[in-house]
Amino acid sequence: MFAVIKTGGKQYSVSANDRFKVETLAGEPGDIVEIAEVLMVGEGDNTTIGTPYVEGAMVAVEIIQQGRARKVIAFKKRRRQNSKRTIGHRQHFTEIEVTEILTGGAKASKKSAAKKAPAAKAQTAPKEAEAKPAAKKADAKPAAKKKEAKADAPAASLFTAPKGDADDLKIINGIGPAAEKQLNEQGITTYQQVAKFSDKDIVRIDDAMPFSAAQIETWRDQAKDLIKGK
Repeated sequence: MFAVIKTGGKQYSVSANDRFKVETLAGEPGDIVEIAEVLMVGEGDNTTIGTPYVEGAMVAVEIIQQGRARKVIAFKKRRRQNSKRTIGHRQHFTEIEVTEILTGGAKASKKSAAKKAPAAKAQTAPKEAEAKPAAKKADAKPAAKKKEAKADAPAASLFTAPKGDADDLKIINGIGPAAEKQLNEQGITTYQQVAKFSDKDIVRIDDAMPFSAAQIETWRDQAKDLIKGK
């Protein structure tokens, strides 16, 4: 039996045990999601076409993983305008597997995978409370202090800012006030640093900050020209 379903504004022809990627669905791996927007369902000559959906038909799918696709770079340049724009985008997706194709108002037989972690904590918590009530009270304040210390600890920056005055990074085309602030927070304050970015440095910045690799490479080239012009 096959079915044609609609999800995320797209249509898919599916059969049992098919595994594929769709636009993001709400849920966690192991959850069963019921898709009621079935446009067509049947087998061979015995096929029902919906108007627009087939009444009582449903496709049950299991969420395998929630992920993001590879980064896509959109680059735009206007001739003789000294204007370039590079935008990176990673599309979110949900990988699913078809478990059942149902008709006549039937419900999915498979349920979401049980989450054992919370149950285990609920069982062990009372025992610990009975065994060491005094120890817990004594350790409560130190634990709270540790949490506060972790919360107050600043995140490590990608680079170490050099001593001396910082350069005006906004002179580099594509770096505005917001981008300059983000770069300064990561220890990037001078043209010299930007000009000496290695390919590995660009990958690190690409992963940790909202800038694409192609965008950072253009900044590196401009910084080299600025250093030569000094």
